[in-house]
Amino acid sequence: QVRLIESGGGLVQAGDSLRLSCAASGRTLSTYVMGWFRQAPGKEREFVAAITWSRTTTDYTDSVKGRFTISKDNAENTMYLQMNSLKPEDTAVYYCTATQRGFPYIPRVKSDYNYWGQGTQVTVSS
Repeated sequence: QVRLIESGGGLVQAGDSLRLSCAASGRTLSTYVMGWFRQAPGKEREFVAAITWSRTTTDYTDSVKGRFTISKDNAENTMYLQMNSLKPEDTAVYYCTATQRGFPYIPRVKSDYNYWGQGTQVTVSS
């Protein structure tokens, strides 16, 4: 069992930055992919970014490339999502997630991830 706890959400203005954190516990993460999904009101939960814990391979959805950076701290078992140049369309609940399915390849489908955090709200005002 992997336990995931997100933090760092908030209310910001367009153009501002936020850093989300996801603290993981319960398992050794060397064969896991960890990632971020987001869900806006009335929309499906969508893939944002992910990273392979041991190889540091990353993947991003096109809409956040060049603005968001995913990273990790092995010693702290914590994953981060640095979000710069935020836009109102980035407003959503952001979920931390983890999976071993398909490792070392990074899945983008929600159903391929089997551990989820509780979510943290990010609101970007225009």
